[in-house]
Amino acid sequence: MTVKTFEIRCPVYGFISLDPWEREIIEQPAFQRLRRIRQLGWTDAVYPGAMHTRFEHSLGVMHMASLLYNGVQERCGDILKTEYQYDEAGISRYRRLVRLAALLHDVGHGPFSHAVEELAPYNGDGEGRRRRYRHEEYSTAIIRKHFRDVIENHPANANYRFTVDDVCGLIEGKAAAGSAAIWQELISSQLDADRMDYLLRDSFHSGVEYGRYDWRRLVNSVELVPDSESDSWRLGVSDGGRHVAEGLIIARYMMFSQVYFHKARVILDYHLHHAVEALLPQGVFPAPVGDELDEYIAWDDWRVLGLFSEGQGGEHARRLKDRNFFRLVYETPEIPSVEDEAQLEAAFLCLDGLNPVRREARKSWYKIGSDDLPVAASNAGGRTMLLSECSSIVRQMAPSRSVRLYVSKEDRSVAKQRVAALPKERTPS
Repeated sequence: MTVKTFEIRCPVYGFISLDPWEREIIEQPAFQRLRRIRQLGWTDAVYPGAMHTRFEHSLGVMHMASLLYNGVQERCGDILKTEYQYDEAGISRYRRLVRLAALLHDVGHGPFSHAVEELAPYNGDGEGRRRRYRHEEYSTAIIRKHFRDVIENHPANANYRFTVDDVCGLIEGKAAAGSAAIWQELISSQLDADRMDYLLRDSFHSGVEYGRYDWRRLVNSVELVPDSESDSWRLGVSDGGRHVAEGLIIARYMMFSQVYFHKARVILDYHLHHAVEALLPQGVFPAPVGDELDEYIAWDDWRVLGLFSEGQGGEHARRLKDRNFFRLVYETPEIPSVEDEAQLEAAFLCLDGLNPVRREARKSWYKIGSDDLPVAASNAGGRTMLLSECSSIVRQMAPSRSVRLYVSKEDRSVAKQRVAALPKERTPS
């Protein structure tokens, strides 16, 4: 029997196909909420086209994860059969699981996405660690509570017999060893569908070229590669695909340096954080547990904007509304030297009385170690190499740790005069 499919237009891929089960999942209120959560927070104040939402991004991640899965299956079908005992039913089963996990991975995002993530409460796990809940933990809590019925009891699940824990396992990185575990890297890794989609989608809507890379070539290069430290397999790229993997990493660097870490966007996130904090009881979102989870789901961009329009949110909400945000008066280079850091401290001290705001743009572009991307390098006698071994570009991409100082628009002239009057630090000869 032919299963009816539905098509959604997408500015990145053309069309994204859904089946009736996926469409029913999307129709759930907890998923429709993503239509009311912007992907890039307040970034449209800098790039006016950046008004897209977590809803369309989630569809795109599902589509990209499917393309990656299908490519691996086509190129590595023999490995899946011999090493993981996949038959046609197994291939269909795990394709479905990957699509569900990719589709639902972001349902836990709060208003304006990453801009206010630091307003999550501490998780209180009793292990001596003070760590805030991550949006992935909200996602899995929402899936287990609000998507259990539409996943576990849907007629389409009769053959798969998925539980919500199967779906959450891929998102949490706790999938069972073997058959499911190899697909976790499609959901979360240095080469995951989430990253591949947001770079393309954010660059498109922002109107910039920085986030573009040859995604079609990359989809055709991902394959199962022997893990050099065990007898298992990992998702990696063919030797011919390593340059496009480099392209993805460079695109990520460019998007962060030019869009996500744009000087105005950084301070807009600061104002947004404090404005939303002023709206929340005790200054934090409800936790992803018990009845608090439904209180959390009630928060979205529409609610926040409505409260702002009513005059709530304090000074920071007013500054956002009036575009009266703080202005940049000093910044270090992307990779500051000892002298640059000394000059930064001098600049901060000279702004005493002007209440300077210090914001750091810190990011590592590529993780070397257990997360290093394996490459089936043909010039190494078939030995699996790591991308950091065969890419001088990746090896030399030092983490960014730029620091910026901002003051109110009213104090900018005075602040710039003080900074300009500072003696310059000299490098010892």
